[in-house]
Amino acid sequence: MPKSLISIHDFSKEEILHILDVAAEFEKDKSQNILNGKIVACIFFEPSTRTRLSFETAANRLGARVIGFSDTGNTSIAKGETLKDTVKMVSNYADIIVMRHPLEGSARYASEVANVPVINAGDGANQHPSQTLLDLYSVRQTQNRLNDLTINMVGDLKYGRTVHSLLQAMSHFAPHFVFTAPNELMMPDEYKTFLKDRKIPYLETTQLIEHLNDTDILYMTRVQQERFSDPIDYEKVKNIYRLDAGMLGNVRKNMKILHPLPRINEIAANVDNTPYAYYFKQAENGMYVRMAIIAYLLGYK
Repeated sequence: MPKSLISIHDFSKEEILHILDVAAEFEKDKSQNILNGKIVACIFFEPSTRTRLSFETAANRLGARVIGFSDTGNTSIAKGETLKDTVKMVSNYADIIVMRHPLEGSARYASEVANVPVINAGDGANQHPSQTLLDLYSVRQTQNRLNDLTINMVGDLKYGRTVHSLLQAMSHFAPHFVFTAPNELMMPDEYKTFLKDRKIPYLETTQLIEHLNDTDILYMTRVQQERFSDPIDYEKVKNIYRLDAGMLGNVRKNMKILHPLPRINEIAANVDNTPYAYYFKQAENGMYVRMAIIAYLLGYK
């Protein structure tokens, strides 16, 4: 079975570091025509801007061609075709599949029925491993290290697949975590158990201001309306945290603010011009990291 990237656990610590090193090479030289003649299928069952466009740009910069869809309304899925049949069919046409799907576990299932590598571009609230690798790349780029950092994760820690994946990936590097969330959106127990088993310290708070000044990486997330079944529950928590430039007076000089984007109103526009804002560069980094992932899974070491 070809190697896929479904969960961040599919890559060892060595593989993670290899991807980051290759991405750094690709950042220096963006045009790498090593996948000429290859076809990358991007199949998105759920809306996406950055992830889809950066995967497609990555494939193009590697010299590959891109096929796929970003709206299931124009496909046979609208006629009732199963995920299995769609994936089987697409894997006949492409050398690698990039898939986003709203159902947890769908990407793992796809990797079991496809005969080409599958990259999970997000499955429900579960995992988003390519986002995690670009987050790690951005952390290393700003801090010159991955080890022994304090990472403060803010916002939707219950449904946020980016924070779940990042927490697991950082477990290789002796981190300290702060979880800042309303009671309704706290980090799920399974991830806290994961940290306890590895003796990784964390603390929880509901106040954004409480640990701003002892943080190396402030990882902001939006409260995801699409994960709430009850609109009233969403209304209660949607504007709970808002980071403003005026709150950054005493933060560490090395502190950087990351965000998987899109932001809604959790980071004020006046933060963008501070030396701490890094989320737009973080999004750019996605292209280099995704180039490295595609190349690696297609056998280019």
